Amino acid sequence: MVLLRSLSRACFGAVLLGTTLAALPGAGAAPLSAPQLQALQSALNGSDPAALRALLAPGPGLEPGELQARWLQIREQFPDARWALTTAAPLRSGQSTVSLRVTGTRVQGAASYRLTADQLLSLNSDGNRINGQTVLREQSILRSGDSDLPVSLLIPDAVLTGQRYDIDVIFDDPLDGAITAGGIVALTPQQVAAMESPSLELAALGGGGLFKTVQAPLSPGSQTWAVLLVHPKGVVSATKRVRVVADKAALKL
Repeated sequence: MVLLRSLSRACFGAVLLGTTLAALPGAGAAPLSAPQLQALQSALNGSDPAALRALLAPGPGLEPGELQARWLQIREQFPDARWALTTAAPLRSGQSTVSLRVTGTRVQGAASYRLTADQLLSLNSDGNRINGQTVLREQSILRSGDSDLPVSLLIPDAVLTGQRYDIDVIFDDPLDGAITAGGIVALTPQQVAAMESPSLELAALGGGGLFKTVQAPLSPGSQTWAVLLVHPKGVVSATKRVRVVADKAALKL
């Protein structure tokens, strides 16, 4: 049980930069320049909170104090955490995007944990500082054990309001008689913002993974799911944010 709690605290709700799914920026919003993107990566990988705050200004989806607190929390949980930012493909609207990946490891007692987390972001600038962001995609996976247990997280990036959709988390390798357990829970916005561990009940898995059908909210926004899988070779916990949109055209970025 201690192992499961440790995994939960480290991964459930572990968003990388921001927690707010803001509206997509308007035509007047400026994308980040290459030097700004490099400066942001350097600040995230540095150790001076003031260097990070100097690059940020309050704006849609971005509160510098909250971002700094979450950055410090991730660094505390994963002392060797590294952030990598790269320019990604623009949206259909032409808005530029940034791909962000965080990797890190942590040792607690006899257990070791390995984190890989990804976001697709739209970041805005006032010309000097970053003053807005929209989280377009987000997923994190944390593994324990001697090797990375391969799993597939089959959860859609976006669904329509009120839509029923499948959440499938599958062990990629045959179980070969291994006894496994798992559970899934929806995180509240408060749990996501505070990176809190949810209460999650585990049940024995009769197949090669976890399979569940859920329903999207009736209003646009997002849902964040937390998954925990237990296997003799290790434990996998994951989070995935699902955009909830009212228009079919918004399903694709």
